[in-house]
Amino acid sequence: MKKIILLTVMAIILTGCNGLPTSTFSQPEGKVIVNGEKYTMMPNDFEWKEDNIEIKDISSSDTYELADNFKTLEVEKSEILNFEIGKNPSSITITKLNEDGTIENVEMKDYEITIPFKEGYYIYELKVIWDKGKETFVFDVEVK
Repeated sequence: MKKIILLTVMAIILTGCNGLPTSTFSQPEGKVIVNGEKYTMMPNDFEWKEDNIEIKDISSSDTYELADNFKTLEVEKSEILNFEIGKNPSSITITKLNEDGTIENVEMKDYEITIPFKEGYYIYELKVIWDKGKETFVFDVEVK
């Protein structure tokens, strides 16, 4: 009798375990790296569609509000910044918002950009695209 109960309990446990999801979904993170130190950028407007998962987190935050929520990085003129973006994006477009309100495209090579030579405050916005989704990341710097 004990063997039958033990076998039944084992069968129930094993059957229950097979019904659990084998993986979980996590939103991609974007990090900016300064002097080997990693800082998580502020995410915005996240969309993802994969298998049975469809996520849309369209935020009402504007770029300036997101930059206010990020701890401004103090960097040196012409310093190199690196990026680490999860889930291997297919494209990244970077724009820089200058203090005078102008916007410039920034060239990225091998996940690196060069900080401007001119002192001042700058906000960077990364538009990241994957085959299954997109997201925007924001961070700001003070160039000394």
